[in-house]
Amino acid sequence: MGDIMAINVNDIKNLREETGAGVIEVKAALDAVGGDYEKAKAELLQKVGAKAAKKSDRVTKDGLIHSYIHAGGKVGALVYVACETDFVAKTEAFQKLCSEIALQVSAGDYANVEELANDDYIREPGKKIQDLINEVIAKVGEKIEIRKFVKIKVGED
Repeated sequence: MGDIMAINVNDIKNLREETGAGVIEVKAALDAVGGDYEKAKAELLQKVGAKAAKKSDRVTKDGLIHSYIHAGGKVGALVYVACETDFVAKTEAFQKLCSEIALQVSAGDYANVEELANDDYIREPGKKIQDLINEVIAKVGEKIEIRKFVKIKVGED
């Protein structure tokens, strides 16, 4: 019985980290699907997307400019990720998101923000960049959006 409880506790912890949902919400999702981790994750991510959609009409007047340099200084990216307040811009979750988006930009070739947002996250294929953003929106409670980005490569004009 102890092993089953440990697995459930780990599932709850992992689902909280992956979706930004609270303990009670995660436990309810796991209970609703008989403990199936992937089904619970899908249900929670759907709820996270709905929460993000409710914030879509808010104004993002703060944020960060973040850089990422790769391949021995041969490729770099600058991203402007916007949020509603300076308080959220200073959080670890928001700063990590900015870093991950800058990494994504340096690894891919995107024509616009929409194309970037709809691409698979390089660290977790099957998860979109917008899903990553939605998870942070659920954690911090503010609208977040990618405003601008640029990728620069040595040898390109």
